[in-house]
Order: sequence, then structure tokens, then C-alpha cells
Amino acid sequence: MPKITEIFLDCDNTLVLSEELAFEACADLANEILEKHNIADRYTGEQLIKDFVGQNFRGMMISLQSKYHFEMAKDELEHYVTQEEDQVIAKLEARAQPCVGATEVLEKLYASKAYGLAVVSSSALRRVRASIKKVHQDQFFDEDKVFSAASSLPKPTSKPDPAIYLHALEYVKKTAAETVAVEDSKSGALSAIRAGIPVIGYVGSYKGEEMQKEMASRLTDLGVKTIMTHWSQFEKCMADVENSPTSPSRQTSL
Repeated sequence: MPKITEIFLDCDNTLVLSEELAFEACADLANEILEKHNIADRYTGEQLIKDFVGQNFRGMMISLQSKYHFEMAKDELEHYVTQEEDQVIAKLEARAQPCVGATEVLEKLYASKAYGLAVVSSSALRRVRASIKKVHQDQFFDEDKVFSAASSLPKPTSKPDPAIYLHALEYVKKTAAETVAVEDSKSGALSAIRAGIPVIGYVGSYKGEEMQKEMASRLTDLGVKTIMTHWSQFEKCMADVENSPTSPSRQTSL
């Protein structure tokens, strides 16, 4: 197996505890959209996290349209996407916190110069930059190595589509076997796996031991190489991946 020289890191609830804040704003807008289209169901932020974690807002709204059999005009969707960005960024700039131990690991990796570091997220670029800046992690990433499935591609998409990982690989001029991804969600892990990239599954941001065990099982079933419950285990997890004789399987569905 080629030597790993690049680490791709998801942002939301992998580096920064942002999902709960973001889904508060998403729920308000999702409910406004459902009401506008005469649909009785309503969501809390917690319910949205359960159903759509790992997807960006655009992806969530596409999933909602499919679930409830309605259609949004393109300009209507874009209006809400921009509104969601603004509301989420305001919450992040006020209240975002780093995932426990993540900043310390980034500091060591950055100082070691052993790996290239990049953020690979589904979220809009403005939101990702706001998140890592708020928790002072922006210092570890070159400005052009923060990638967004919502903003960095010719056609916006969301994980589990592998497009953003394939784009990042092409940009950094590395093969999938020379990289590793750190992901906390099924959609994020599947995005990397579909791109051929081995994955470290991070479950430390899930509340409670039972939920962490459940997510660890789901991620392992997808083909994630190793599970990390705390960032202090990162070095061991990297060794697990680097010593693994097989490449990740290419799963096709959640």
C-alpha cells in the first residue's frame, strides 16, 4: 500500500461541534418550506440531524421534496440556501466550539509536516471557513485546501456523492491510496469510500455511549477502516489504516 501523505478532514462534528447549531436554523427554514407547500409535518433540529446528518442544506431540501412529493422552483431553493447560510454562520460565529482534542491533534500534525492537511465538507464554503476560524483551526489549512461540495464544484452536490473527494484528490495531486479521510457520518464516510479513500470513523461527537456504539457499527458496516471515539486515539487509528493490507470497498448505497 502506498504511503499516506494527505489527510482529508470533514468539518461538521468532526473538527467543529457545529451540527446542532446548524440544524437549529435548518429546522426553522425546513418548517417554513413545508408550511408553504401545505405539508403538515414539522421538524425539530434533533429530528433533522437524525434523518439528514452529513448532508448539506441543499441536499436536505432535495430529500424533503422527494419524501413529501413536492417541487421547489430553482430560485426558491437558492433563496433558502442563502438564507440558511447566513443564519447558520451567525450561530457558528457566536457559539461554535471545537470537537474535544481535535485542535491539539491538528497542531501536532501541522508541526510534523508529515502530511498535507485539507478540509473536505458538504457544507457551504462560507460556513466551513466561519467554523474553523471561530475555533482557531484555520491556521492549519492553506486557504485553497478547504473544499466544499456545495461551493467548490461546477455543479453543487452533497455527500454521499464522491464528487468532492474526487475533486480534492485531483487538486492535491494524490491517489486515493495516498490519503485518509476522517468522517463522522454515514453519508460522509460513503462519499470517501466511493472515491476509494480509506476512512477513520469519528464518533466522539455523538451523545452517549450507546449512540456512539450504534454509529460505530453503522460506519464499520459501510467499510470504514477503524473507529475513533476521541481525538487522542488518532495516532493509533492512523497506524491501523497505514498497516491495513486492503483498500476500502466501494459501497453503493446508504
